[in-house]
Amino acid sequence: MTAMAEERGTVTLWLLGLCVVLLFLGGLTLDLWRAFSERRALAGVVDAAAAAGASGIDVAAFRATGHVALDPAAAEALAADNLAAHNDLPSLTAVTLSASPAAITVEATGAVDLTLTKLLLDPVPLTIRVTATAEPAASP
Repeated sequence: MTAMAEERGTVTLWLLGLCVVLLFLGGLTLDLWRAFSERRALAGVVDAAAAAGASGIDVAAFRATGHVALDPAAAEALAADNLAAHNDLPSLTAVTLSASPAAITVEATGAVDLTLTKLLLDPVPLTIRVTATAEPAASP
């Protein structure tokens, strides 16, 4: 037998291996793109909730002293109402609100299920955490 006859089919095996690698890289790319997109949407919602919470000014303290400070209960309620209005985020799993007279912090956690990558890896969702802080400010 010649050397050419013994190597028959090696190109097919190389192409098959290349297709598997490209499928894995394509799936990883699509899943990462989806995770970045979900993170951006989650960050926008958290930023909006923090800004809404920062408008929960303690009016009585402002009228008495002229100092702008948050009413923590009102700020958390405004932020929670703003978050409730954004019901189009299926990846949102948990939200933590913490307000003080100086600022409000909104932290959200989301989970993104991997689509193509879970065929080759463990089907564990990717966890995303986003935090936004806003402070009240008097208008000039």
